[in-house]
Amino acid sequence: MTTYDAPPPSGSGPVTERGERTRRKLIGAAEAELGEKGFHKASISSITQRAGIAQGTFYLYYRSKEEIFRALVEHMNRTMRRHLSEAIDGARDRLEAERLGLGAFLSFCREHGHLYRIVMEAQFVDPEAHQYFFRSLADSYAERLRQAQQRNEVSDGDPHAQALALIGIAFFMGQRHWIWDQPPTDEDALATATAIIEKGLTPPSTRGGK
Repeated sequence: MTTYDAPPPSGSGPVTERGERTRRKLIGAAEAELGEKGFHKASISSITQRAGIAQGTFYLYYRSKEEIFRALVEHMNRTMRRHLSEAIDGARDRLEAERLGLGAFLSFCREHGHLYRIVMEAQFVDPEAHQYFFRSLADSYAERLRQAQQRNEVSDGDPHAQALALIGIAFFMGQRHWIWDQPPTDEDALATATAIIEKGLTPPSTRGGK
C-alpha cells in the first residue's frame, strides 16, 4: 500500500504529526481500495480496515467516500506534477525536458498502477475532480511551453493546445500497458514517441536539415 505526504483535505481533522500520519494512511488505503475495486465496490469500512484505522476515525478527516475520492484525485495530481517537476529539473532546454518528462510520467504510472482507473472513473463519479486533474495539469504545462516559446526553444502556436496534445501522447503511451494489458513501453517505443514530440516542437529556425 502506498503512503503519501498528503495535504489537508477540505474537511477537518487533527493538525498534528500523528494526525497527518493517519491522513496519509487513509489516502494510501483509498488508492489501493478504489484502484482495485472501483468507487462503487470500495467502502469506507474497507478503506479503514486496509489502513488499520477505526472506522469512526475516518470521519475526523473526511465526511464521505466521495470526499476522500476527490482528495485522492487532487493529491495524485499534485504528487504526479511534483514527480515530473523533479525529473525535468536541470534539463538544458524544453525539448530535453519533454524527453525526461515522458519517461518520468511512465515511471510514475508504474509506481502508481491505479492512476488510470481512479482518474478515468472520476469522470463519472466526480466530474469536477476529473476536470481539475486535467485542467490544472494542462494549465501548468501550457505556462511552461509559453515560456519556452519566448526562449525560442519550441515552435510558436497555442501553448494550451500544445500541452493537450503532449498530455494525450503521454496518457495513451501509459494506457497501452495499464489498461490494454500490452507489454510495458520499452526504450524503442519511448524513443519513437519523443522523436515525434521533438519534430513537432522544434522551432523552424533551428531545424536545419531535419
